[in-house]
Amino acid sequence: MGRRCCAVALAMVMVMGLASLTLARNYRRSMLSNGLGMTPPMGWNSWNHFGCDIDENMIKETADALVSTGLAKLGYVYVNIDDCWGEISRDDQGNLVPRNSTFPSGIKALADYVHSKGLKLGIYADAGYFTCSKRMPGSLGHEEQDAKTFASWGIDYLKYDNCHNDDSKPTERYPFMTRALMKAGRPIFFSICEWGDLHPAQWGARLGNSWRTTGDITDTWESIISRADQNEVYAEYARPGGWNDPDMLEIGNGGMTKDEYIVHFSLWAISKAPLLLGCDIRNMTKETLEIVSNKEVIAVNQDPYGIQARKVREDDEVWAGPLSGYRFAVILVNRGSVRTSVTAYWDDIGLSPKSVVQARDLWEHKTLKTRFVGNLTAMLNPHSCKMYVLTPIA
Repeated sequence: MGRRCCAVALAMVMVMGLASLTLARNYRRSMLSNGLGMTPPMGWNSWNHFGCDIDENMIKETADALVSTGLAKLGYVYVNIDDCWGEISRDDQGNLVPRNSTFPSGIKALADYVHSKGLKLGIYADAGYFTCSKRMPGSLGHEEQDAKTFASWGIDYLKYDNCHNDDSKPTERYPFMTRALMKAGRPIFFSICEWGDLHPAQWGARLGNSWRTTGDITDTWESIISRADQNEVYAEYARPGGWNDPDMLEIGNGGMTKDEYIVHFSLWAISKAPLLLGCDIRNMTKETLEIVSNKEVIAVNQDPYGIQARKVREDDEVWAGPLSGYRFAVILVNRGSVRTSVTAYWDDIGLSPKSVVQARDLWEHKTLKTRFVGNLTAMLNPHSCKMYVLTPIA
């Protein structure tokens, strides 16, 4: 059966209209108020594809590729360096030091280059004694010093991990970096990477702009589906300025089929998740570029309402959420191993059963000629989906 309570909630949100935006903007942090992340961040992160095998030339080439492929114009503006960018020890003044063998020009020079392309530079740190790789010092006890360093370098985004800490709760450690960033003199998007252990969706909005709701993703169907499910539980907490984060995108890394990657991108988009590419941008296939540059799907993710979709039906799997302009984004998913039909019912979505609806297929880029009343059905291949924007017309 569909979740009637979810349908009622969605209907109420649509009736409220612009009031929901006001509520979302007013529900801000008691500590962090940097004005960032009014839509989910878009960009790239080095970890999923490269791990610790990073250097300044590769980062520059990635920035170049974001521009040359047209991805930057679509909103992919963050170029985020993950773990392993620094030396194992701090300098004599206690400052973090870029690794000389891989970032000889320093992070400030790299930030200047990225900024010259019209992009933003992100960096990685950890709320512990070491980063997760144990190749760099963590920021525990050095929060204010490190935040000032990041600001002086021109950093725009901080991913803050949770490894090798002092066993205190993240709710005790993360506020120190929040306060430090607020005093650093530069707006820096704060991404809390606590892995979802202590339900950061319930407290993250006071401290950061996004918060991980899951463990690390891998390039498999099982991993992306399970993380979408885990993230969906916290849908009510997402809003402009603060987003649930089911981890970075794996599209283009080669572990899944085209249909599976389309499901991956569709679910992240409708879930208002950060769209951080995790492949080698410099060597993307045409297929990968087509998936991640789908303007219509990106528009769902970046819709100003900022309302995360819910899974409104479990048996025939349907995800749905309201968009601005009295529209609904809907995904029909077949996570099974055989071809099957899936139906979206208006009462699950929050529409009147008698509503006449126009359906726009976001992957076929066409408006269907049929006008639908009460429900919409599609035949789906295994591990595939259909994504629509539904607009009531009568």
